[in-house]
Amino acid sequence: MNEFESAEKILEAALFSAAEPLPVDKLAQLFSEENRPSNADIRHWLSDLKTVYEDRGVELVEVASGYRFQVKTLYAQFIQRLAERKPPRYTRAFLETLALIAYRQPVTRGEIEDVRGVTVNPNIIKTLLEREWIKIAGYRDVPGKPALFATTKLFLDYFNLKSVSDLPALSELVDFEALEKQLGLALPSSDSVSDGDSESDGDTTNTETQAEACV
Repeated sequence: MNEFESAEKILEAALFSAAEPLPVDKLAQLFSEENRPSNADIRHWLSDLKTVYEDRGVELVEVASGYRFQVKTLYAQFIQRLAERKPPRYTRAFLETLALIAYRQPVTRGEIEDVRGVTVNPNIIKTLLEREWIKIAGYRDVPGKPALFATTKLFLDYFNLKSVSDLPALSELVDFEALEKQLGLALPSSDSVSDGDSESDGDTTNTETQAEACV
């Protein structure tokens, strides 16, 4: 088999079988050393492959960790019908905490509480850390040395972002419901978890895995 002639098919097969996004340098390892293409070649083939899927139900996207195939947003609602349980809708408290970390990072829990005006439920921070959407990026050089929280590459991957700069501008968002829709968290359903501004243990429902639109 001529590797270069079959390059797009090789990349396509690798991306469809991968459980996580694959970066360009990893994709290059699919080819033998004597025929290993440049990163520019890989990106060119990926661009062509992306065009091939423009009118299909799945799409090739680049996120922070690399490239992946995923179900297009338009068809995600149909795929969700196959899920054994409905994904939860996140509470307002959960969303506000996540948004403040994303837009003000690195930020301490105390700084989040100062902005929100209420105490942050420890379960929210715990859930975000367990999901690996946030990480401890350091410690503020003040008495007590509180932890500084920042978003992770997994957070970017989950929300189809290549970098934090791809987040929707706050000036474009009217409220947190708008942010919810922008990040693909809104799920119109009568069974949705309330997004009221509650700091109760009800926020632990967010540990449930959201039905993802990834292949």
